[in-house]
Amino acid sequence: MKRIVLSAILVIFVYGMIAAMLGALLPVFDLTARQKGIIALWQAVGLIIASLSAGPIVDRYGTRDALLTGLGLISATLYTLPSAAGYVSITVCFFALGFGGGLIVTGANALASQISQKRRGQILNFLNLFFGLGLMAAPFLAANILSGNAVNLCYLEAGLATVAFVVQIVSPIPPRSGSHAFQPAEARQLLRRTELWLFSLLLFLYVACEVGFSNWLAAYLISRGIPRTAALNVLSLGFAFGLLAGRVTASALLVRVSGITVTLACSVLMTITTFLVLRISDASLAAVIVFCAGFAMAPVFPTTLAMIGDAFPAMTATAMAIAITSGWVGLAVSSPIIGAIAGPGSQNLGTALLLFPAASVLMILVNLSVRQKLRKALIRRRLTACL
Repeated sequence: MKRIVLSAILVIFVYGMIAAMLGALLPVFDLTARQKGIIALWQAVGLIIASLSAGPIVDRYGTRDALLTGLGLISATLYTLPSAAGYVSITVCFFALGFGGGLIVTGANALASQISQKRRGQILNFLNLFFGLGLMAAPFLAANILSGNAVNLCYLEAGLATVAFVVQIVSPIPPRSGSHAFQPAEARQLLRRTELWLFSLLLFLYVACEVGFSNWLAAYLISRGIPRTAALNVLSLGFAFGLLAGRVTASALLVRVSGITVTLACSVLMTITTFLVLRISDASLAAVIVFCAGFAMAPVFPTTLAMIGDAFPAMTATAMAIAITSGWVGLAVSSPIIGAIAGPGSQNLGTALLLFPAASVLMILVNLSVRQKLRKALIRRRLTACL
């Protein structure tokens, strides 16, 4: 069991570094804001395609195939990226990174979800705190150890992805139980359930905020006059460390508080913090508020996946994959919008990033709808048990 947990942790850590990579490298690329937005779009398209296909694959064959394919593609792409010349080549590489990322995120979360049904929320929050570590490590290493050297950052992450690939090969990952394997008839029933689409909408809005915030934060802070190294440190030691601390806290909090209540509180705090960060130009104050934003965002993704696992005990990976795919769609929609509003010289970037507090407000409304739906489902189950 410990080796299974370790393998999932390593995969999520690698993905955290991949997710932060675009944000760490955007200031290095000699590209317009619109081109950077399109690169983020194609990375999201890769995530979407892979996540949508990964769920049925995991439910039918288990997690190993999805993890090995994703990690292999990520390793090969990262070894190739330093030699990419020009906008098109960079875009292709980030599409491949997105595709590999979509496979490993769905596979790792589905694997961790199988460990314990009673502690699913705690386990998934603990697992995904290593996403925060990876998210923190990439820009921190880029700014302080690698001196902004994009080539060395790519090779470092490629090496870690290769190690993770080998670990998956030797880990005793269990096969998917035949009783829960993917069935087309059950898939149709799954798609009719309103809860699934509400959870999917919640992740659509959330990922647009979290990953979009990570991708654009450093560029925004630099546009406000904060030096590049300081801006990258705010991203690593502020936002990513906030994600890390928030998931540690959530792992303990979910013993006593329901997931739906935790995600509601997070949505409220996200609204406040993502708005405040757009009103400051001081690096120290930015680090504090960005930390609070990361802390608020931290539990939403893993806790929502845990609620999906509880609501869909059969075809869990497929249900998770649909919701995760919806999240990547949110990223795909948000980044081009931000790039277009920001303009060629990013002069309107602050206005464009108001998308984050607006999406957080919508998350509050969706959360309240999910709460009502889950309450009705609980009442139906109790009535059925009495009869």
